[in-house]
Amino acid sequence: MSQDPSADDTDESGALDTFRRFFALERDVLVLSLAMFTFSLGFQMTSRYLPEYMAALGASGFVVGLYGTAGNVIGAVYPYPGGAVSDRIGSRYALTLFGLLSTLGFVVWLVAPSVGALSVGGVTVPPWAWIFVGLVLAQAWKSFGLGATFAVVKQATDPSKLAAGFASTETFRRTAFLVGPVLAAVLIGFHPAFTVSFRYVLAVAVVFGAVGTLVQHVLYDASEDSFGGSFEGLDRIRTDLREMPDTLRPLLIGDTLVRFANGMVYVFFVLVITQFYDVGFDATLALGGFSYAVDLSPEAFFGYLLGVEMLVALATMAPAAKLAERVGLKPIVALGFLVYGTFPVVLIAGPEALEPVLSLQWAMVLVFAFSGLRFAGLPSHKALIVGPAERDAGGRVTGTYYLLRNTVVIPSAAIGGYLWDFVSPEVAFTIAAVIGVVGTGYFLVFGEEFEAYR
Repeated sequence: MSQDPSADDTDESGALDTFRRFFALERDVLVLSLAMFTFSLGFQMTSRYLPEYMAALGASGFVVGLYGTAGNVIGAVYPYPGGAVSDRIGSRYALTLFGLLSTLGFVVWLVAPSVGALSVGGVTVPPWAWIFVGLVLAQAWKSFGLGATFAVVKQATDPSKLAAGFASTETFRRTAFLVGPVLAAVLIGFHPAFTVSFRYVLAVAVVFGAVGTLVQHVLYDASEDSFGGSFEGLDRIRTDLREMPDTLRPLLIGDTLVRFANGMVYVFFVLVITQFYDVGFDATLALGGFSYAVDLSPEAFFGYLLGVEMLVALATMAPAAKLAERVGLKPIVALGFLVYGTFPVVLIAGPEALEPVLSLQWAMVLVFAFSGLRFAGLPSHKALIVGPAERDAGGRVTGTYYLLRNTVVIPSAAIGGYLWDFVSPEVAFTIAAVIGVVGTGYFLVFGEEFEAYR
């Protein structure tokens, strides 16, 4: 790494400054991050809407929960096989392979309604089953580079500036989380039938995947890269588990509880908007002396709500990282955990509670703006994970941390789906919030501050 993305001593802490820091990164890391941005666009355009897509194809709430759990399984187990593949064929070709597989996954989602139900050996395969097949493929690109990304930032950043270093790359990547859902909402508005308009979204995601794969294959030079040589088998995993820094354990426990809570309800956020509340957006907005009539379906409105959420995230991540240098990482991480933990009950009950003072549609805007605050603690959270690691062990520590957390979180969506389908959405979201608040409290009591921020 040739430059430190957080070496500037100025007090700038806005989103534009974090972009400037980001583009100071070394070319190969920048190319990898740009590819990540492209694939994030594809994922964010599609993944948040897939539960609604599955419901339109006949899936029950419990099946939607199983889909979320399948995603958790993939997130937990993919990184290690991904490392093994990188060992065999090299980072550049591994990235290209994973990109092609992810793009193929978008294609499977695109053609699922056309394939429809199939009879295989006397067993009827419903149309929504193809969403699971596409998921196995579409998640492939994510199997590479989580630990490597953490390690790169750690190696390039002064320990007392880790949160700012993560804010620079995270702000850039999260811009895709803003653009993707809003672009999806625009495309969904082109046709009244969701199963038709969402296929427009999927078609654009296929294009993004193909372009991202091509760009990274042509521009990424891994000749001096050692990322692909980090996989050493199960013995290495066991060793890493034993050697995890003790200071990470309270963070891991609290984080796991918070993420378990979020995992119970995350895939149902779109269904809360489109089915539970069935709320769109209908208003006349004034801008620059002109009035605009806006009439959005619930599906399109959800995309713009995600845009509001991410605007707040982008506006708060960099200032929160700067604030962490004064108050420490722990309070900022705890704030993010608290928003994560309470958001389920805020979403399921908050809009009705606000109706005496706000219409339902504007209450939803406020609720999702609140949700954006959970990302304020994300750079500090990443710094708290990788900070205690030895300088050359950041990738392994990160991989071990996420392996443990993601493995425990695996059944969360299935449990949430069962409660959604067979008890009630209110019960599912309330139980999730209780678990999230317990996790936040545990971290506040037992969590430790990273020494460089004390």
